[in-house]
Amino acid sequence: MSLKALLDTLPIPILQAPMLGVSDHRLALAVSEAGGMGAFAGAGLAGADLGPAIAALKAQTERPFNVNLLITRPVAPGQDEIDLALARLAPWYAQSGAPLPEIPNQYAPDFEGQFSALIQAAPPVASFAFDVLTAAQVAALQAAGTYVIGTATTVAEAKAWAEVGADGVCAQGYEAGGHRGHFLADVGASLVGLLPLVATIRAVIDLPVIAAGGIMDGRGVAAVLALGASAAQMGTAFLLSDQATTSSPWRQALAAAPDEATRLTRAFTGRHARGLENRFMREMRSDEDLVPAYPVQNRLTQPLRAASTAAGDPEQISLWAGQGARLAATGDAGARVLRWWEEAKAASSQLSARLG
Repeated sequence: MSLKALLDTLPIPILQAPMLGVSDHRLALAVSEAGGMGAFAGAGLAGADLGPAIAALKAQTERPFNVNLLITRPVAPGQDEIDLALARLAPWYAQSGAPLPEIPNQYAPDFEGQFSALIQAAPPVASFAFDVLTAAQVAALQAAGTYVIGTATTVAEAKAWAEVGADGVCAQGYEAGGHRGHFLADVGASLVGLLPLVATIRAVIDLPVIAAGGIMDGRGVAAVLALGASAAQMGTAFLLSDQATTSSPWRQALAAAPDEATRLTRAFTGRHARGLENRFMREMRSDEDLVPAYPVQNRLTQPLRAASTAAGDPEQISLWAGQGARLAATGDAGARVLRWWEEAKAASSQLSARLG
């Protein structure tokens, strides 16, 4: 079987986006058991912990699921860079009542260790963002029985994944919440809307395309399927679901979000990401181009975000969300997948009638 065949035979071609920090095995299982494909965000786990987590998922479902990793390289920032970064953050830590963090020995889990564990655990599907694997790495996963999906924000990035032998491409539109997956050009040259991105990628590569960005209901699912996507990936739409681990202040901010509430920022993590605008994003805007690159800034702000979450303060938390955030709704994740599919079928029927 190919990845395309797997997606074509999914009872419901809806994939849950792997959202690090707000989704665990419960959300992945709920989506997969409903007939879609759940995702486990494994980027925060060390290799030693990733294998057992995947094994636990395998033990709980026979349905396909995806494990996502972020391709990161070891970093060794200079002391001056760290001192300046902490000086910028000091007033924010003071307001939260938390001490400035000590300089860590490691800024992110070792990717090579994670990748080795992924091969050994052999999940049905693995997806990647922030860079492209080598052809040898892709082949190693495929030999273990794992389909490989690469994140692309441009046609060039989709081609790069096709060239190393990936089984499919996740097209991340400008509308998507969370971190941008760009890796060949800067963020300004990688902000393509989902509809033209899906259409242009499909025109140049013969791989299944998964559409991600701003899809919040069944009408959006029907729209990207009509465009030729093999599946729709939804993330923000799950943030208020019962199985999501979204924090209380994050949930409250989403529930109260006005229209057009999101902005791009790199102030929290050192990599551009879309989220609900808050005071930290606004007041750090003039300095956000100066902060250390991911994962350094991400690690330095982790204790701040944790303290603000514990205090119930949404103004110093990374409230990642896509442009459709205003449409997020509560409920059981599996039930919502079933409802979205009914909406998609209804939208398709209405369009068919309109087209005659």
